[in-house]
Amino acid sequence: MALAFDDFGRPFIILREQESKSRLRGLDAHKANVAAGKAVARSLRTSLGPKGMDKILQSPDGDVTITNDGATILEQMDVDNQIAKLMVELSRSQDYEIGDGTTGVVVLDGSLLEQAEKLLERGIHPIRIAEGYEMASKIAFDHLEHISTRFEFTAANIEPLVQTCMTTLSSKIVNRCKRMLAEIAVRAVLAVADLERKDVNLDLIKVEGKVGGKLEDTELIYGIAVDKDMSHPQMPKRIEDANIAILTCPFEPPKPKTKHKVDIDTVEKFQTMRGQEQKYFDEMVQKCKDVGATLVICQWGFDDEANHLLMQRNLPAVRWVGGVELELIAIATGGRIVPRFQELTPDKLGQAGLVREKSFGTTKDRMLCIERCANARAVTIFIRGGNKMMIEEAKRSIHDALCVARNLIRNNSIVYGGGSAEISCSVAVEAAADRYAGAEQYAIRSFADALDGIPLALAENSGLPPIDTLTAVKSQQIQENNPYCGIDCNDVGTNDMREQHVFETLIGKQQQILLATQVVKMILKIDDVITPSEF
Repeated sequence: MALAFDDFGRPFIILREQESKSRLRGLDAHKANVAAGKAVARSLRTSLGPKGMDKILQSPDGDVTITNDGATILEQMDVDNQIAKLMVELSRSQDYEIGDGTTGVVVLDGSLLEQAEKLLERGIHPIRIAEGYEMASKIAFDHLEHISTRFEFTAANIEPLVQTCMTTLSSKIVNRCKRMLAEIAVRAVLAVADLERKDVNLDLIKVEGKVGGKLEDTELIYGIAVDKDMSHPQMPKRIEDANIAILTCPFEPPKPKTKHKVDIDTVEKFQTMRGQEQKYFDEMVQKCKDVGATLVICQWGFDDEANHLLMQRNLPAVRWVGGVELELIAIATGGRIVPRFQELTPDKLGQAGLVREKSFGTTKDRMLCIERCANARAVTIFIRGGNKMMIEEAKRSIHDALCVARNLIRNNSIVYGGGSAEISCSVAVEAAADRYAGAEQYAIRSFADALDGIPLALAENSGLPPIDTLTAVKSQQIQENNPYCGIDCNDVGTNDMREQHVFETLIGKQQQILLATQVVKMILKIDDVITPSEF
């Protein structure tokens, strides 16, 4: 490591304990960073597209996850390298903002890094490469806008939304039921969407899963499903036109907050105390009955005595319901969450047309479904599947489909999938490169080559000869001036993605290009890596 010298020629140390740190500088640092980024992209490359492979990931405590969702794979991978962590962040930000395209953004990033490495070896300065990439990303961004088409849909005509959600689900394990799941996702989003404001609150859509049955048994409940049952086995299992009291106070006698001790030395005193407790329970139950409640949902538990009393007074109750579920029930039924019995009034009760207990197979598993609510703006997607891993993957797939439907409601522009948008952008960027003088021209051409990385990966994963397929589609696009030709992954017999109904949201594709370019620029600007050496 180089020493620094002061004005009198005396050496001084810049870094503390520098002899125990390793350091990479200049081109070596760039190459090491690019190699780390490429390694992460390579591991995800095989998961891209409808024929993409799945990954099995085992956590330190033995939990197994099977998925081909890019964000989940990178989240579960225990990544140690700093640049690889940037790729994880990249995938996560795509997931948070768009919800779909998490694999594609990392593969595109890997292609851009690969092309940048070739330019670095030719002696082009990293800043010039970064600037060229920035120019090329703007060209690609504008070109996507140019080739996009608008999808008009209404609450009555949901077919365009369903088709786009089916494209998302076609690359998942659940693709055999993609039509049904896409319809469920679209109906759920439209149930909670505010079409005037073009806004969707996905928190109002609850996704529940239960092992058992088959994927085809998945259903959409216009209401809330709670993984609880009635507190007493003899309580009614079906209540129509229910008035629901939603409580966060426990069914038990009040306890002093300070430390206390009760001395009971005679039977009479015990009887008095027991009578007082019973009176408390009586008053609580009576209060609920007086306001007209026909069902009590409580955040806390209650003991057997209160349970027995509720049963005797014919007041069904559910206990130990979580805070988030209580909020959703309150939103759905139009009720208010009541923290004290004294505040319970008839106008704070929620209304539901039907509350029923649902049992599954031969197990003792039961769920409570609150349906036909006063405010239908809270729904539950209830997933069934053969095993826990299948249900978890179905939940992730449904989340992606929900996000796509939400994005289309926000902005109903779409581009065509199957790599057609990337090939079209690649042709446009390549054509625009000649207009730029200087070293940036090389970077812009490399950007065009990097965009070809996605259709190449799609063709490779589908078992097609990648280079032959890409060149054939590219020449077809240029000759016919048709930006909708893509890779025929499913071997349908046509390259026109309009006929195959393969769509992607415009904002999702634009976000992919912008995010990938930003991360590559950040990686290219790093020329010095100082790490503590491992002992």
